[in-house]
Amino acid sequence: MECVFCKIIQGVLPANKVYEDDLVVAFEDARPAAPVHILIVPKTHYPTLNDVPDDDPLLARLLSVARRIAEQSGVAQSGYRVIINVNRGGGQVVFHVHVHLVGGRHFGQRIIGAAVMMSMAMGKLASLFRGRA
Repeated sequence: MECVFCKIIQGVLPANKVYEDDLVVAFEDARPAAPVHILIVPKTHYPTLNDVPDDDPLLARLLSVARRIAEQSGVAQSGYRVIINVNRGGGQVVFHVHVHLVGGRHFGQRIIGAAVMMSMAMGKLASLFRGRA
């Protein structure tokens, strides 16, 4: 499978894991947008949030794990964001549904725009590299 997150879950690619259970794995983002930037990824491959079945307990698990990691990372009281980008227009770059937990500084309203712009730039960069392969 070509999915980078599936390869991390399978142990083919390295990642600094901070949490793992039967449904999800969480690891530090390779390009952090904040002092705390953790990706929480289901072990089951769903390309986007739109593909997760309504009756799947996964969504509740993703959010409860985000809360737990925020507490362990020391940002639960100061504040953090939980972000799910959906499809290219929503800033999704890796098509394996995942949650971004970001914290460790005051964000105001800027992080959302910055994150979307960064995701779009990374997507364009990835397209350029795919075109060379």
